[in-house]
Amino acid sequence: MIGKLKGLVDGFGDDYVHIDVGGVVYETFCSSKTMSGLPQVGHAAVVHVEMIVREDMIRLYGFATPEEKAWFNTLMTVQGVGARVALSILSVLTTGELQSAIALQDKAMVGRASGVGPKLAVRLVTELKGKIPTGIGIDAGTLGLQAALGEGTARSNVSDAVSALSNLGYSAAQASAAVAKVVQRDGEGVETATLIRLGLRELSS
Repeated sequence: MIGKLKGLVDGFGDDYVHIDVGGVVYETFCSSKTMSGLPQVGHAAVVHVEMIVREDMIRLYGFATPEEKAWFNTLMTVQGVGARVALSILSVLTTGELQSAIALQDKAMVGRASGVGPKLAVRLVTELKGKIPTGIGIDAGTLGLQAALGEGTARSNVSDAVSALSNLGYSAAQASAAVAKVVQRDGEGVETATLIRLGLRELSS
C-alpha cells in the first residue's frame, strides 16, 4: 500500500496531480483545497495518499494533511458517499468546518458540495454525529459546545453569540471555538453582547 508520496510535481489535471517519485510518475486525485496548496511544476511536494483498489482499477487519492485523509475515509462510511463525493465535500469545507457542520447538524453547509443533495446531506450529518476519525484531535470544550448547539441544549446567549459571529463572516468552527474559550474562562452566564465582544477578541488574537 502507498501511504505518502514525496517527490516533484510533474503536472496538473483538472482534479489530479502528477508526482514524480524517483522517475515514476503517480497520478493522484485531490480535493481542490489540496490542489490549490501544491507548489508549481518542478517543485518538491508531499502528499498523503489513500490507495483504492477495485477489480477494474487502482486509483490514488492525495491529501495535504493526515486529517484530510482521515475525514475522506470517514465520509465514505456513509451510504451513497464514494470517493468523488468525499473529495467534493473536502473541496468546499476544511476539516474543521466539516467537523463543526456535523456537530452542529448543519446540513446546509454540507449540502454546498457538488453531488450532495438534501437527503444525503441529512444522512451525512446524522450518521457522522459524534464520530471523529482516529487520531484527530479537537478541544473538549469546543466539541461540547458544538454538540450542545446541535442538540438545541446550549443556552440562548451562547447560541446567539455563535450565530452573530457566523453572520460576521466567521466559519461555524471558528465561531464556536472562540465562544467555547470565553465560556470555559468566564462561564455560561455572560451576556450575549459580551460573549460576542470577547469572542471577537479571541478570533483576532
